[in-house]
Amino acid sequence: MKTETIAIHAGNKKDEASRAVIQPIIMSTTFERGEAGDFPGGHIYSRSSNPNRASLENVLAKLENGVDAASFSSGNAAGMAVFQSLPPGTHIIAPDDMYHGLRNQLKNLFAGILTFDFIDVNDTEVLQQHIKPETGIIWIETPSNPLLKITDIKKIVAIAKAKGIKVAVDNTFATPICQQPLSLGADIVMHSATKYFGGHSDLMGGALITAEKSDWWAKIRQVQEMGGAIPSPMDCYMLVRSIKTLPYRVRGHVQNAQLLAEFLEQHPKVEKVMYPGLPSHPQYHIAKDQMLAFGGMLSFTIKGDRDDTHNIINKLQLFTRATSLGGVESLIEHRATVEGPDTKTPFNLLRVSVGLEHIDDLIEDLSLALA
Repeated sequence: MKTETIAIHAGNKKDEASRAVIQPIIMSTTFERGEAGDFPGGHIYSRSSNPNRASLENVLAKLENGVDAASFSSGNAAGMAVFQSLPPGTHIIAPDDMYHGLRNQLKNLFAGILTFDFIDVNDTEVLQQHIKPETGIIWIETPSNPLLKITDIKKIVAIAKAKGIKVAVDNTFATPICQQPLSLGADIVMHSATKYFGGHSDLMGGALITAEKSDWWAKIRQVQEMGGAIPSPMDCYMLVRSIKTLPYRVRGHVQNAQLLAEFLEQHPKVEKVMYPGLPSHPQYHIAKDQMLAFGGMLSFTIKGDRDDTHNIINKLQLFTRATSLGGVESLIEHRATVEGPDTKTPFNLLRVSVGLEHIDDLIEDLSLALA
């Protein structure tokens, strides 16, 4: 099936009793045993499994060309499940501009349990220098947050496989509509489902999708069940509902982001635009090779200081000053403020989640603010 068909059908199961076309929400926390003590419905307890969660995980796996998926209550919970599944002493290599929420997890919660280096994973020589006998994972985030760096997934996979190292890819910015890392050789894909999967800024979720049902995946599943950081049946239902329109929504985000990036690149008060769909992007040719589309996120720096960036965003009418991304409404934020005192993000940088408003209105709003 094509992506649009998978998005609509792989997460839905018609109700056999009522013949309802859309799967109902099963709120029950527990399920009746059969006379022999078995579970004929396939579910025991909702922390372990739930019909709505099973449907969500099915569509997530199929969208990413994986064999299985595990859903969580947030993207951070999904990322943490990967770290919790690793033996103590495992070494992780991660990008120097890794999403600050997961970077802070490693630094504040796993220090002393795991070891890690934050490096420029695009520099092959530097990457090779940091590989150790105990290195278990190379973590990739592409496009990265908030600098929109592109990492050559196939190149990293080749280096990792030669050393017996797993590759995990945070695919949140791209979504499976724009990029499919498992098809490029990655072992696991992570998503904050709060973002484009949800698409309306009204629910939270996270997901991991695997290329194979390995012992490592079994450990991650164990973390999911025993830790219990799972999405509710209602959240699963809403995510499945939103995913039905994901391919078409993402196309609109991509189209608007490309046009907005081209406008900003020509503006005299803009210093630099970071968007992988621009030929000026330093990894444009890598993005063109491995991405199906360039995504709906962009960042740009202005010719000014921190106060100037705040003055610009305070003048905007359509772009909401808020964290998060992937919703139908356009959001903008001063990322360095969000990331805190150890940020490496330039203080004149603004990150934009380009929404689905009419592009002429978005351009006019930014034009007035920049003027």
